[in-house]
Amino acid sequence: MKLTGVIKKSTKEQWRHFWILVLTVTMAPFFVYVYYLIIESSKPSYDLLILNQDKGIRHLSEDINYGERLIEGLIKMREDHPGIPLTVKKASVKSTAVDRVKNKKADALVIIPENFSQCVQNLKTPQETGESAGVNIEFIGDLTNLNYMVSAIWANEFIDDYVSGATGKTRPMKIKETALGVSGNVDDFHLVVPGLLILSIIMLMLSAAIAIVTEVENKTLLRLKLSKLTALEFLSGVGFVQLLVGIVSILLTLLVAVSLGFKFTGGSIGILILIAVLTSISIIAFSLILAAVTKTANEVLIVGNFPLFLFMFFSGAAFPMKGKALFTIAGYPISLQGFMSPTHAIDALKKVLIMEMGITDILPEITALIVITVIYFVIGVWAFNRRHMKVE
Repeated sequence: MKLTGVIKKSTKEQWRHFWILVLTVTMAPFFVYVYYLIIESSKPSYDLLILNQDKGIRHLSEDINYGERLIEGLIKMREDHPGIPLTVKKASVKSTAVDRVKNKKADALVIIPENFSQCVQNLKTPQETGESAGVNIEFIGDLTNLNYMVSAIWANEFIDDYVSGATGKTRPMKIKETALGVSGNVDDFHLVVPGLLILSIIMLMLSAAIAIVTEVENKTLLRLKLSKLTALEFLSGVGFVQLLVGIVSILLTLLVAVSLGFKFTGGSIGILILIAVLTSISIIAFSLILAAVTKTANEVLIVGNFPLFLFMFFSGAAFPMKGKALFTIAGYPISLQGFMSPTHAIDALKKVLIMEMGITDILPEITALIVITVIYFVIGVWAFNRRHMKVE
């Protein structure tokens, strides 16, 4: 009978620690579901652009453009092998095509030179032309992007097979690889720094939520409510302090990264501060939602593990991760991770620090970051006001 009594008492105590119980029994199922969604949304898909600058030749009273034949063959190969997740599209203007690769709307750009047909013909009939120079092909992309590597490998293999078949020569191609920004000169450490900079701000989630909930737990919020303080005023005041903490955190993280070898010229410090401010505000806004469903700092530390793990590991902050777009808004792709604001901040920082792009190039990411922040803030203020700001 004593055992029965202990079991009853232990059951009641466990129920009193409700959030710990929830965390214990739902964490693993939760991540099973999340990983399923991530894998489903990130099935491989590669987009290849081809710009044909070949002027063609006239041979034996026939106009020949081997560049066009190459593109037609590549497109036919893609149609004959639907299982290959490679999309081939023709480009018409080089600058536009490069911009598409920079903005992740394509993975790689292949440029067929003006003398492509002439070079192929020279290799086919060197006895007639007296020349047999190789065929030059240019590949442009972000050399740190796995999608570029896969797209470039497929394109290289097919083009090499085509030229070899057309000329009867073995390995006649000469590849020129052009890296976007500094992507051709960065190591693994430089690749992870943008995500880690945003990770320093993600950690504000618990700090901001605890700063808010502490006022509830210590009963000091009651006096503030009696003074007719609004939820917006209270949360804005607390949020301002947390914003300063976020800026200090990202600058300290950047300082440590630079001291360890990260190359930062300082020319983009203004953009970095802007991204840091917007990301800090978005995390603080999300913290309002977390504060609205908790009453104590201990509950924040327990419940906050769910969103904190999501933001850390699935936004690309701790590990590079890119999901397939679920839909697009004005041409800007939104993936499953795109519902987490740090995802857009990390993409913006990578463009600035690795691709050496400017403020106009990251406007889509900044816009997405602002929109999501507004959604977080509206939900957070409403929920916090309903849960903690009512005077009984």
